[in-house]
Amino acid sequence: MSAQTKTAARPTIHTERINSVRFLTLTAILTAIAVVLQYLEFPVPMFIPPFVKFDFSDLPAILAAFLVSPVSGVAVCLLKNVIHLVVSQSAGVGELCNFLLGAVMVIPAWLIYKLKPTKVQALIAMICGSLVTAVVSIFINYYITYPFYQEAYHMPIDAIIGMYRDLNNGVGSLWDALIWFNMPFTFVKFMIDSLVVFFIYKPLAKAIRKKD
Repeated sequence: MSAQTKTAARPTIHTERINSVRFLTLTAILTAIAVVLQYLEFPVPMFIPPFVKFDFSDLPAILAAFLVSPVSGVAVCLLKNVIHLVVSQSAGVGELCNFLLGAVMVIPAWLIYKLKPTKVQALIAMICGSLVTAVVSIFINYYITYPFYQEAYHMPIDAIIGMYRDLNNGVGSLWDALIWFNMPFTFVKFMIDSLVVFFIYKPLAKAIRKKD
């Protein structure tokens, strides 16, 4: 290997090392924040049955996808839920669904953003990601979450539907409940996270670049 080749190789190795450290550091920090936020959940009983909780724990995952990579975003989704298994009240099913919804959000949002990485495109990407996640949430809840509650807690489906019917007498089936309540709730939840990311992403990205 010539001296020139060695010189050219060094910056590449150095850059890869910096990127690896950056990936691990930011993913770990954002996972820690997500874990804390996951404990700060609260019900919104006026809009959805109280057993469906609101939290901001997906915000760090979205931020990780934009700041680092979609792999980092999915890693935050996975790690926060693995850690949350220690206090799980759903034998891991709630954590599985939470992970799936988070991953469904960050991957399409990042893919759309990368087509044209501008501020406006970032907002469009997060709106699209939130819409996709809201639609997917219907099927995750219908085929995974609620069947588990029926089996584990011996909760008849009529009792579950009844909780939704208390909020809207027009609910006639679980599909109605998920489409009228869970889908818009999921969309709003992820859009709130997205709006926070929209306003803090650029300042954070600039600060991280300065440190690099």
